[in-house]
Amino acid sequence: MMRLSAGLALILVLAAPPVLAQGRAGAPADCQRDLFQNEAGMRRELTRLQSAGTADQATQCRVWREHVTYLQGARSVFATCQTGRQREENVAQMDTSISEYRVLLANRCKAR
Repeated sequence: MMRLSAGLALILVLAAPPVLAQGRAGAPADCQRDLFQNEAGMRRELTRLQSAGTADQATQCRVWREHVTYLQGARSVFATCQTGRQREENVAQMDTSISEYRVLLANRCKAR
């Protein structure tokens, strides 16, 4: 259930690429590039998560940990480069996904 929910969250974030790629006025010069890299990275992450779905538990745990690290970086880009409702939604989505994956890791990957 957690994995499905977190995967669904990632799909929802991917459903709005034009919104993700719009930087805020006055943002650091690298923001436009960083937002596009976020978008491409999320697509790669979705593929990795789908591939890990049939992998052994140790592989899944590793992929989930790496995904949390990716989400933390993506959250930072959204927090820095966006503003208003767009920023609020994307940062909240990243926070939710990070929390869900941490619960998943705690429940399934304790010794791994």
